[in-house]
Amino acid sequence: MKYFLSFFSIAATISLFSCTSCSESNLDNSTQDSATTSDTGTGDIIDLPPPRLESDVSLEEVLQARYSLRKYSDEPLPLEDISQLLWSAQGITHGDKKKTAPSAGQTYPMEVYLATPDAFYHYLPQTHQVAVLSKENLIAPLADIGESFVAKAPAVFILTAVFARTEQKYGDRAERYVKLEAGHVGQNILLQAVALEMGGCVVGAFKDNEIATIFNLPDDNAPLYLIPVGHPEE
Repeated sequence: MKYFLSFFSIAATISLFSCTSCSESNLDNSTQDSATTSDTGTGDIIDLPPPRLESDVSLEEVLQARYSLRKYSDEPLPLEDISQLLWSAQGITHGDKKKTAPSAGQTYPMEVYLATPDAFYHYLPQTHQVAVLSKENLIAPLADIGESFVAKAPAVFILTAVFARTEQKYGDRAERYVKLEAGHVGQNILLQAVALEMGGCVVGAFKDNEIATIFNLPDDNAPLYLIPVGHPEE
């Protein structure tokens, strides 16, 4: 049975922890600043279903089918699909030492957030959970950023970067490495969406300060990508 994302508030009663207890200090990543992943939202932490590691569709079929989808149906995303998409973006692999997208020097500067019409969440890869940061609809304000179709998606992934994590190891070259990494993460989300019979589109046409304000992002989180995802409009 599928539980839709709107049921997050119910699931939250099962697993309530302090967000600071879900830092990623176990990753093999000496530059990760766990303080930047602490959340000050509702305090609710929600367990996600475990990601599946097999599929009936091949990588070649997914690559052939992918295109930039800009028109979405009103159908919400099942929690299982949300879980799979978040895992594809930054999920933990190889025990607890690596993630699904490559990162320069394993510095892992990326943070992944998710906005739905019901709430706003922060993905916690190490425990495969989400922290509930807000129970407001933060998708609606995206209609004013210049890419109005984004606000019509049932889910929007927000990719941000903490450049300092990579700068500690690579200095001035960090900016290049981090932005390349954002591309890796974005492609993972898009391909996973197609494998789930959905689609998405990467969007970079926005003013950073506007996105930071809408989502009340931490000061060290630089927004790089918006990725709306949903089922195709019929």
